[in-house]
Amino acid sequence: MGLNHKVIFGMKLRKFREQAGISLTALGVRTKLSTSYLAEIEHGKKYPKAEKIARMAEALGKDYDDLVSIRLDEQLSPLSDFLGSAALHNFPFHLFGISPAQVVELMTRQPLEASALVNALIGIAEQYNIGVEHLYRSALRSYQELHDNYFPEIEAAVDEFVRTTKIESDPTPSFAELRALIEKRFNYQLDDKQLSKHAHLLHFRSVLVMKKKQPQLLLINPALSERQRKFILAREIGYQALGIKERAMTSAPERVDSFEQVLNDFKASYFAGALLINRQRLLADMKEFFALDRWQPRRFRDYLDKYEVTPEIFMYRLTEVLPEYFGIKLHFLRFNHERGEYRLVKHLNMSQVLMPGGTSVQEHYCRRWLAIRILHDLERERASRKKLVEPIVDAQVSRFVDTDARYLCVAMARHLALNPSATSSVSLGFRCDDEFERTVRFARDPSITRLDIDGTCERCRLTKAECQDRVAPPNLLELKRTRGKVEQELASLSFDG
Repeated sequence: MGLNHKVIFGMKLRKFREQAGISLTALGVRTKLSTSYLAEIEHGKKYPKAEKIARMAEALGKDYDDLVSIRLDEQLSPLSDFLGSAALHNFPFHLFGISPAQVVELMTRQPLEASALVNALIGIAEQYNIGVEHLYRSALRSYQELHDNYFPEIEAAVDEFVRTTKIESDPTPSFAELRALIEKRFNYQLDDKQLSKHAHLLHFRSVLVMKKKQPQLLLINPALSERQRKFILAREIGYQALGIKERAMTSAPERVDSFEQVLNDFKASYFAGALLINRQRLLADMKEFFALDRWQPRRFRDYLDKYEVTPEIFMYRLTEVLPEYFGIKLHFLRFNHERGEYRLVKHLNMSQVLMPGGTSVQEHYCRRWLAIRILHDLERERASRKKLVEPIVDAQVSRFVDTDARYLCVAMARHLALNPSATSSVSLGFRCDDEFERTVRFARDPSITRLDIDGTCERCRLTKAECQDRVAPPNLLELKRTRGKVEQELASLSFDG
């Protein structure tokens, strides 16, 4: 018996009982069933046998079919669709300490109100093109933030893998070592030419082709750098070492079939980052770097060469170890820029900062965010120099205009390998307070740029004279102010009659 049938039966039983003006206790007396048993039925936890259903129908003056039919009236039809949807049955409620049954129980207490709420949420999802994939990724991001993005079981799996394979991981395994491991230990065959023959597959970094009783064929995009290929190999090793079966076969994923797939892909990527960037070595490096009195961008960029990784891999690895070992709360942003459009394509928020918003309503991100400003710097430097060393690196202390909250931000920007006309930035933001500045001494470096920022231009109170980076008028701020004045005048009205 599926969850959907149990819940619908329970909702109908409750509706008919209330329409008849009969309490649970009275219904129990008429049907010779316990009140607790009837309550479990109404909450969708149990489904009674036919003989008991017949007794309930007789007590309520209904036909047997009225109770067992899974059809709901028009008011409750959105709730019925939701109860049978993949979103409910596949959503990882257990990660947040609850079960689908508990969610359903809450909904069945007030089914009409719950149905209206679900209908509203469906409307919002349709208007902004929010699919189940977005729901799964949001759930994963919340799960990561709940655990400060540190997962000791995966760290331990990496340590055990390094110990048993005896690969050189301090500071990082070589590309040759990883290739030998994946070919010999896990029976992979690598191909970095075939994807270039398929025009519609060139946006993938890699594609895994699996055949029975044959080596797994891993197709790697030839446009990728060795560092990007290194991550692909490390992630494939992660899938194997963690025993993961349900997974994406392409990178980036062509489709998302379940939350389990999203979670597994994350686990394999986490494994890859931990394998490529030795935790103990990274902690020692960061302790030494944080002790500097001055911000040294070139030294920070040199860590990419030391670990032979891309900016995103390095910066994301920092989100895993800094909160756990340094007690630092931070946020991570990745922006892409192409054809004048800025897209926030990845983010993680463990510092409770006000993230840039407004994309759904065509607002304009604050151009003073370092993650965006550094993309302007990259384009300007690329135009003014014949040869530019990428990524470029910068730091900034940002203060929100309407609060005293300050964040030290560090960012890197570069052109994308698979789309050279586009640029990408990755940034970390650290909440500044006395304790943080004692840990990260260069946070007080006066040479670091300091700017007031906001979320979007449409909501920012800075004038054009105060901010030459504004690209749109503060329409939403003015609307908010006008509404405030209306509310004040309404509150001041008095009845003199």
